[in-house]
Amino acid sequence: MAFHSSPHKFLLAAVLVIAGAALAGAQQSTPKEDTQLDLQLQAIAAAHQGKLAVYAQNLKTGETASLDADQPVKTASTIKMGILLDAAEQIRAGQASFDEKLVLTKANQVEGSGILGQLTAPMSLTLRDVLHLMVVLSDNTATNVAIDRLGLAHINATLRAAGLKQTVLYKKVYVPATGPMPADQPQFGLGKTTAREMEQIMERLAECRLSLDGSPALAGDGAICAELLGSLRQQQDRESLPRYLEALDTSEHGSAIANKTGALDQVRNDVALIATKNGPVVIAAFTWENADQRWTGDNEAEKTLAKVGQAVVERWSPQGLDGAAFPWENPLAEHK
Repeated sequence: MAFHSSPHKFLLAAVLVIAGAALAGAQQSTPKEDTQLDLQLQAIAAAHQGKLAVYAQNLKTGETASLDADQPVKTASTIKMGILLDAAEQIRAGQASFDEKLVLTKANQVEGSGILGQLTAPMSLTLRDVLHLMVVLSDNTATNVAIDRLGLAHINATLRAAGLKQTVLYKKVYVPATGPMPADQPQFGLGKTTAREMEQIMERLAECRLSLDGSPALAGDGAICAELLGSLRQQQDRESLPRYLEALDTSEHGSAIANKTGALDQVRNDVALIATKNGPVVIAAFTWENADQRWTGDNEAEKTLAKVGQAVVERWSPQGLDGAAFPWENPLAEHK
């Protein structure tokens, strides 16, 4: 007797094959946790007189490492990464321009890090200038000018649209909040985030994924990302994640690291994109409740962050850094 297979059986088999392939692909794209590196991070945290949270990812291999990566933390100035992301979104939408002119007024000037608070107002600046100073000098006055231009509500709406549920910019720097604040604002101050979510902001800029709805990249996206990463690459505070990684004069040769720091008396934070010989690596690391509150180069928390950067790079790229391995001039170009 001949055996006749039902067409439905063939269809079912085909569906199962396709589903299996899809599942395999999904499993391959799932981040791979490096448990050995996790143990190293735990050891670094145990030696630190304070709290530490870390999330790191190699964008080439998909490897990840984490320590309390979903713990809400004080951002200090790392929240300025969220402002950069919103600036990118408004510029790509034609709602803002790097070259538009903004006016620095005396009312805008605040104390703290930066230089604009010490200059003579009024002064005309481009949005490019303001964002650059906000990054390379962590200029607080420039930050407030950027917030005035972009809009606090718009910045936070962009963070929500990017899928960041724990990242919030509460207010301008050294300016009282306007309107009712969330109940947790006094706990976090300027802003709140997690190591995982801050890594996601830097990762989005590194891969130039500016579309928040999954639509294809626009022709100008690469230039926007290049501009912002260029500023982050000229960051002048290199005492934390980059400390043990890069010894050359980056002002002459260009850095392999783009980063943004944040600091308060009991807080030292850093988020960095690092071009290594084994692919681009993003690290977001946060410390708080630090015993050492000195504003010196040998602050314990800064050294702890430096140890985190060193551990991650030595584990994932023993050959070290390679600034030329990342397409800084067009992040949409294929990574080497």
